[in-house]
Amino acid sequence: MDYSEFDKPKSNCGVFGIAGYPSASLMSYYGLLAQQHRGQEAAGIVTRYQDSQNKKIYFFSKKGLGLVSEIFDNEKIFIEDLKGNAAIGHNRYSTSGSNSFFNVQPFIVKYRDGNIAISHNGNLTNAHILRKKLINEGAIFQTTSDTEIILHLISRSQKKNQIDQIVDALEQIEGAYSLLILTDNYIYACRDPYGIRPLSLGILDNSYVIASETCAFDLINAKYIREINRGEILVIKFMENNSEIIESKFLNNIPEFPKKCIFEFIYFSRPDSIIFNQNVDKVRRQLGKKLAEEYPVDSSSDKKVAVMSVPDSSNTIAIGYQDQLRKMNINSKFEIGLIRSHYIGRTFIQPEIDKRKLGVKIKFNTVKGVLQNRDIVLVDDSIVRGTTSKQLVNLIREANPKMIHLRIASPPIKYPCFYGMDFPTSEELIANKFSGNIEQIEKELEVDSLKYLSYDGMISCTPEKDEKYYCTACFSGKYPIEIPEDIKKNINEE
Repeated sequence: MDYSEFDKPKSNCGVFGIAGYPSASLMSYYGLLAQQHRGQEAAGIVTRYQDSQNKKIYFFSKKGLGLVSEIFDNEKIFIEDLKGNAAIGHNRYSTSGSNSFFNVQPFIVKYRDGNIAISHNGNLTNAHILRKKLINEGAIFQTTSDTEIILHLISRSQKKNQIDQIVDALEQIEGAYSLLILTDNYIYACRDPYGIRPLSLGILDNSYVIASETCAFDLINAKYIREINRGEILVIKFMENNSEIIESKFLNNIPEFPKKCIFEFIYFSRPDSIIFNQNVDKVRRQLGKKLAEEYPVDSSSDKKVAVMSVPDSSNTIAIGYQDQLRKMNINSKFEIGLIRSHYIGRTFIQPEIDKRKLGVKIKFNTVKGVLQNRDIVLVDDSIVRGTTSKQLVNLIREANPKMIHLRIASPPIKYPCFYGMDFPTSEELIANKFSGNIEQIEKELEVDSLKYLSYDGMISCTPEKDEKYYCTACFSGKYPIEIPEDIKKNINEE
């Protein structure tokens, strides 16, 4: 059993690329390590190397199932196995295609214009239609991932220039995608016309780097430049020790407004990252403050209310909540009431005790002296199935608090995601199970009170303060890109 994320939705994936840097694979390793939270099932790096004597170009690859540190566990990998001055990497959660080695990215093929490798963060909504069409035309697929479809479309394009082949392919696909494409001489950074998933550009010395999140730049001392624009294909040419941007091309029919995934701010991205040109930490603190404005908790005794987070994703939200309570002159204090273990690994041997209780206890423990006989406000970013929330509440009850109030910094999740988040089916979502009845969910979770941040409150915490700039489908059911009925049907049958 995998206890890495429990009941939280699995983040889509993370990508990293670097062009024209002598130790490209090592920098990619660090870039993926910083983005480990975006995918913990598998990882891979592909490098481009040119032999100085025969001038031939080679692509080298190292991929595996597990964490980045588990796969790239030997220094010789970067010196001998992954030589080259350009690289792309990928952290994976299986939002499309099964979790098998064959689906681990980056994918590599060789076609008429040379080598090509690809890393993809997102999900294609018309993948089943394109796959069927390509198979009927004679294409042979090596994986079940929708990313492989893009490679087939590029290789089959009748356009003469490589950039035009990529444009031709991308204008046939629909859905969410932030892509890195590595070829013999270029890295292409591509983002879908709605800009659903983040993708940023930075520079390290004289070499350009690209990543899903800017926390990857911080680790390698790269400087953040800007976000890759939605519908943009940025062409980066690399030399031995540097690179340059030679072209920025845009897809046709870019919609008037973006549809940035609002869940990136709420949960997925690291608080120290800049995504969608905004500090994640700033938005999360605002979510916490707005939640406190809407649903404050006062003490039922002379003791201070203990405001605590579910570590680590809701830490800054809880700080924002407590800060607002202080401004409202409510007798409260931010407390570290839950201690999280970060050293479990992906699996562990389960002894013969109650496995349901073990699931949460192996990850969290309470600071009993902090919680005893106090009113507790447990702040979390979201509730998906509700199973872990219930187990956490039961764990906190063992510390004998006076009351437990659960505050959620997002509205109820009622709809599955088709754009790269591994949300459960509608039937599994606790908000659907109880038809959105908060009192019934409150009773199910066995808390003294449960309150969700309002939809309008959530929107007011975004930089634009306007829902038209965001994809809120998991909360509102408003899908910006049409979802074919057979896909909706299939996700509810799996």
